[in-house]
Amino acid sequence: MNLTAVSPVLIDVIVKRSETTTLHNVGLALLGSLFIALTAQVAIPLPFSPVPITGQTLGVLVTGTILGANRGALAVLFYLMEGAVGLPVFAGLKGGLPYLIGPTGGYLFGFIAAAYIAGYLAQRGWDRDIFKSLLSMTIANLSIYVVGLPVLALYTGTEKAPLLGLYPFIFGDILKIMFAAIMLPLVRKGFCIKARPKA
Repeated sequence: MNLTAVSPVLIDVIVKRSETTTLHNVGLALLGSLFIALTAQVAIPLPFSPVPITGQTLGVLVTGTILGANRGALAVLFYLMEGAVGLPVFAGLKGGLPYLIGPTGGYLFGFIAAAYIAGYLAQRGWDRDIFKSLLSMTIANLSIYVVGLPVLALYTGTEKAPLLGLYPFIFGDILKIMFAAIMLPLVRKGFCIKARPKA
């Protein structure tokens, strides 16, 4: 598994450009932030936990994989900024600074690391086949909990944090990772086949 080579990510395969400009990259990151905001609205509140089940993690992993490390992380930063100024981009059409400094804030900031990691590994070819894609997204997804759980523990206590912010989400995370890890390599393969010159 090559961790040094940098290859085009899916968006660069879809949108063929000889060179990218800052405006182009910012535009893609803004589109990524809107996609994350859209997936955040697929939300199931849990009565026993301040952390809802949402489609956000899927949106973050897909955005990072498609856009690459820097643009993916920038998309999440835009998303957090949109939410911080009050735009209704968080789960349940919520917004505002309190969500970034509350019990779920660690998960939201963990999205930055997750998008960067997924994008970094995609730039090293880990989005080409299902096995590597599964591994890439699992690693990226774990980074969300590495940041999110300690912050949640500040509000709930260390013993309760996994019960409220980890265990209820494992099954859903597995399903989301499997869906993205199967679909993205197929989408990439489809665009690569279309791009091949006809004999």
